[in-house]
Amino acid sequence: MAGPGEQDKLSDEWGLDPASGGASAPAKAAEDDMGAEWAAMLEADSVEAGAADRVLNQDEIDSLLGFDPNAGGGAELTGVQALINSALVSYERLPMLEIVFDRLVRLATTSLRNFTSDNVEVALDSISSVRFGDYLNSIPLPAILSVIKAEEWENYGLLTVDSSLIYSMIDVLLGGRRVGGQIRVEGRPYTTIEMALARRMIEVILEDTHRAFEPVTEVNFRVERLETNPRFAAISRPANAAILIELRIEMDDRGGKIEILLPYATIEPIREQLLQMYMGEKFGRDPIWEGHLATEIFAADVEVDAILHEMDLPLSRVLSMQPGDTVMFDRTPSDPIGLRCGNIDLTEAIMGHIGNHVSVRVSRPLNAPKVTMAAFEAIDENKQEGR
Repeated sequence: MAGPGEQDKLSDEWGLDPASGGASAPAKAAEDDMGAEWAAMLEADSVEAGAADRVLNQDEIDSLLGFDPNAGGGAELTGVQALINSALVSYERLPMLEIVFDRLVRLATTSLRNFTSDNVEVALDSISSVRFGDYLNSIPLPAILSVIKAEEWENYGLLTVDSSLIYSMIDVLLGGRRVGGQIRVEGRPYTTIEMALARRMIEVILEDTHRAFEPVTEVNFRVERLETNPRFAAISRPANAAILIELRIEMDDRGGKIEILLPYATIEPIREQLLQMYMGEKFGRDPIWEGHLATEIFAADVEVDAILHEMDLPLSRVLSMQPGDTVMFDRTPSDPIGLRCGNIDLTEAIMGHIGNHVSVRVSRPLNAPKVTMAAFEAIDENKQEGR
């Protein structure tokens, strides 16, 4: 066995305190530090596990998906909704279309007042671009969907009347009591009388729409059919874009909405007119500029050549010409000569002289130009069709 001296040496080497029977003070402090570090790591792991197990509340889920019940229709989409709607292209504004439907609001206000003999106010809620399929899925039922045909454009549109406006209009037309508030919508199909009165109101709106478009283009809208199921009112592919115009009609404390949907393919024939910023704006044809250009052209100086005769000679003869050689022209003094401007033959003339000057007298009208304004217009039309 080791003696006391040797045990002290071993204790010093192992860091043990022989008096306390355990580790020395420095070693014990190191153990305490290591234990605190392990405790902190275990606590962090427990916090992370708790965070992973936490359930999101409804506001956080709405924010993640991009749904905001308090946001308006024009709010910017976020989250998953932004990814879903990223394929929808931002279409160009059509300033003249906004003017047309502002005009429709004024015309419809007067027409519906005469139609109902009541105080009717029509307001334009919004003009927006939507997918056709998304719009059909968003229509609150029951509703009347009128498939309308733009005869001059040879395409179709939709005019949707919501149920509250239908019942309000029927109540007014049939002499119902003037009660305030929204009329209760019954869960039943529309009767024949209700469909007939709704059709008459739709025809009044379409007549005003025709008059609203008159300053831009001549187009007549005709009711093709009335539907109550959106599936039977499919006039375009679900992914196609369309213009949605929302009109609100108020009669005292009751009323509803009318929505007019025009696919972009329907209004394509008058796209150039709808892009105008104001009525009468011209695209490519400015009469003021045309008149100025014509005045400047008429005042321009041009060089006209009088061609006595033209003939072909061998190059060897031309190179061998000497002073005094004679070239015979197969012409007589009474034969007409040609007048030419650049490479364009203008007309024919008779050569003569006035005093010491050689002169020509025009003997027939100018040749008709080969390129006319109609050719430029045809080229412009081909470019537009190709675009």
